[in-house]
Amino acid sequence: MEGTIRFPHLGITLTNVIKNFSVGGISIACYGVVLAIAMMTGLLLTMKVAKWTGQKEEDYFDFGMIAIIVSVVCARIYYVVFSWDYYRNHIAEIFNLRKGGLAIYGGVIGGVLTALVFCHIRKIDWRSALDTACIGLVWGQAVGRWGNFFNREAFGDYTDNLLAMQLPVSDVRASEITDAMRAHIQTIDGIEYIQVHPAFLYESLWNLGVLVILLFVTFFFTEKSEDTSSASQTGKQRRRRKKLTVFLLYLLLYGAGRFWIESLRTDQLLLFGTGLPVSQVLSGIFVVVSLVLLIKRPRFMQ
Repeated sequence: MEGTIRFPHLGITLTNVIKNFSVGGISIACYGVVLAIAMMTGLLLTMKVAKWTGQKEEDYFDFGMIAIIVSVVCARIYYVVFSWDYYRNHIAEIFNLRKGGLAIYGGVIGGVLTALVFCHIRKIDWRSALDTACIGLVWGQAVGRWGNFFNREAFGDYTDNLLAMQLPVSDVRASEITDAMRAHIQTIDGIEYIQVHPAFLYESLWNLGVLVILLFVTFFFTEKSEDTSSASQTGKQRRRRKKLTVFLLYLLLYGAGRFWIESLRTDQLLLFGTGLPVSQVLSGIFVVVSLVLLIKRPRFMQ
């Protein structure tokens, strides 16, 4: 039936997977609910990490509230800019987020800019802020990708691997169905299904792996001193590390995974006049730059 999502090689069939639900006559998109959960749990994790590392949780709460708004706006702008061939003829849809259309790299850029401005105003070390905030960010990305699951988007071309996912043809955008998918359409109980790479799932799992590594580095690869001058550090050791190490590891590891995963997707945003996926280009740049900085460790990381 329509609304069914199948993972045939795992023996999993999910029925009545809704895109929207109604509360008091108001239609609410599951995509938006998932993103809200991702953002708030990511903020809570960031505040926990801030507390563990001797920083003020309230600073990160204030920063998070601003960064969430700015990041959503920037993620939408990024998506619209690189989908302008469509939106220039559908201007009103620019403001309709119910169908998706947020690009994470736009959000990351917006979040970093917000951190720089916020830290300058609050007199906070921007390097420590980025190290701390990226942990909540990658958790939010792992959770947020499941919004794509409900929207039946962010999938790749045909595959028959273990994690292959089947979607009803009627539930996906026709423009994202490739010739390879059409050649392998299966009819089950009278419903036509395409079988695809669940790219959203790959990225969610990859991000969880990145999260584990970032937490490991944050908690165990630290330089410690007995300085207890801060009231919040009384009776504890103040934990130190090379500044920006965690953030650069995030850019390196997330970028590497996204570079591969982006190559699978059928809904790529393309760099103007090149035919190259813009997120893949950015991922490659972030991987190279972060790797160089991690090796060279310039003065601003000290």
